[in-house]
Amino acid sequence: MNLPLQPESTLADLAVAYPAASRVFRRHGLDYCCHGRRPVSEACAEKGIDPAAVLTEVAAEARTAGDVETMADQPIPAIVERIIGWYHARLRTELPLLVQMARKVEGVHAEKESVPRGLAEHVEGLSRELIDHLDKEEQGLFPMLLSGRGGQAAAQVQSLEREHEDVALALQKTRALTTDLVPPAEACTTWRALYLRLDELEAELMEHVHLENNVLFRRALCAGM
Repeated sequence: MNLPLQPESTLADLAVAYPAASRVFRRHGLDYCCHGRRPVSEACAEKGIDPAAVLTEVAAEARTAGDVETMADQPIPAIVERIIGWYHARLRTELPLLVQMARKVEGVHAEKESVPRGLAEHVEGLSRELIDHLDKEEQGLFPMLLSGRGGQAAAQVQSLEREHEDVALALQKTRALTTDLVPPAEACTTWRALYLRLDELEAELMEHVHLENNVLFRRALCAGM
């Protein structure tokens, strides 16, 4: 896709055209996945950021990245395979470990004022919701798309996109519970590792949702296979 870097372009379109853009947007707190279908200028205005500076960063990172393969150019079966084999598999492995780590941190450091109270319960709830969401995709939507029935999947796509919105809100709550994922000075190794892994979870979930909302769902509904 040869899309010019301009403020009128949407976050989602730029993230599809320039894989490096997603890193820049996340660095500036710009939601390119669930709220990516709006112009860069509008999103930057909300944050008080200069859109020209953001686009300059995207251009610089794109040059550094070189020829990075983008899933946007792949056929629908390859995109589905990537989502299940990488993003879904990673979530199924990582979420139980994050729950265990959060429980440990809250239990061991219960007397500390800085302990992230409620984090373990929050991560457990997020884990249940995400696993249920993955099952819906793997057992319902994805088989429809792979059989060429994408045109009949509009209702399922809308439902799953609403659940993506819920994930975005959950990530915001995670940051609120953890002082923006910055551990306090007295944090132990497990506490610090937990925050690092929650940060990685957020990054991968944003990539994951972007790939579904702005690439897979669009193509499946508009053009089928």
